[in-house]
Amino acid sequence: MPENMLRHTPPPRLKLIGIVTAAVLVVIVVVGLITRVVASRSVSNWTDANAIQSVSVIDLETSKDAGSLVLPGNVQAINAAPIYARVSGYLKKWYVDIGTPVKAGQLLAEIDVPDQDQQLAQAKADYNTALANQRLSAQTAKRYNMLGKANAIAPQLVDEANGDLAAKSAATASAKANMDRLSDLTNFKRITAPFDGIVTSRGTDVGQLVNVGTAGATPLFTVADDRKVRIYVNVPQNYSAQIHPGMTAKFTVPDYPGQSFTATLMANAQSVNMQSGTVLMQLQADNPDHKLKAGAYAQVSFDLPANTNTVQIPASALIFNANGTSVATVGPNNRVVVKPITITRDMGTSVEIAAGLSHHDKVIDNPPDSLRAGDEVRVGKAAAS
Repeated sequence: MPENMLRHTPPPRLKLIGIVTAAVLVVIVVVGLITRVVASRSVSNWTDANAIQSVSVIDLETSKDAGSLVLPGNVQAINAAPIYARVSGYLKKWYVDIGTPVKAGQLLAEIDVPDQDQQLAQAKADYNTALANQRLSAQTAKRYNMLGKANAIAPQLVDEANGDLAAKSAATASAKANMDRLSDLTNFKRITAPFDGIVTSRGTDVGQLVNVGTAGATPLFTVADDRKVRIYVNVPQNYSAQIHPGMTAKFTVPDYPGQSFTATLMANAQSVNMQSGTVLMQLQADNPDHKLKAGAYAQVSFDLPANTNTVQIPASALIFNANGTSVATVGPNNRVVVKPITITRDMGTSVEIAAGLSHHDKVIDNPPDSLRAGDEVRVGKAAAS
């Protein structure tokens, strides 16, 4: 067989197709690599862009208007007296009940004290005996003094007569003091009102054993004069310098919703309670129609002068952690700066800051938990404070 018949010569077109196919594959690989690099860079840029947190800041303004400080208060009658027994016995009768208006000296109740009555009778008899002995001794001393002047008896007898008169006079004075004491105690079997007012409590009944009142015992009656009332308010120390005697305040009570009353600040305790950090204030108000009740709860509102050193921010901007209360602000180069603050008044949805901020600061509202000092942030639209 001829040698040229065994040799295979590829067609020219097949060789061209192979070259073209290889070129296409190279192009596909190159395009794929380029696409992957571009996509990787795009994802990296997107990740970096989203790593910067977007925050909204608050436009702060210094407080220019006078503020109102609202605090809880306690209403008390201008005079209130719990009445206890000064003698022991059984309650004979009571004449007034709770809510009864009374006058000073009016009889409230009577106590049956037979033992006390007998002691008084005995004291009167002892006094009469001592008085009779004193009179006899006085006559004896008078006679001895006359005889002594005439040198009819020894001076010793005159001195003894005068000494006996002095002793009998002292015994008479002692007996009279004891009689007066028992007489005054016996008068306490009549329980009377100490001043004009209203009976606000009655803690006894007919036939009940009444003992001499001691600390912690239940009073027989309580009488309160509520024609004027006192309102006691505990004011935080940082406001005490702005509240002074003579200024007026408005207050409300739950009994009369929508109605306010006026009181005048009468006294300042001038002492800070160590437990609460407050100063006790005493206000006074007229109560001619007896609307205000002793022991009532009140909400007292003080109008305070404007304080240009304070700044108000929403409560949502506060950060609470182990280091105390602080806020996050946007500093130079859009970096977070955390500032500790001092809250002077909490108004619920907003707080008043006394120290730590100025109205030039850009406070971040609703700072995320992941936000840290030094983080870069993107500032969004400012919100009103």
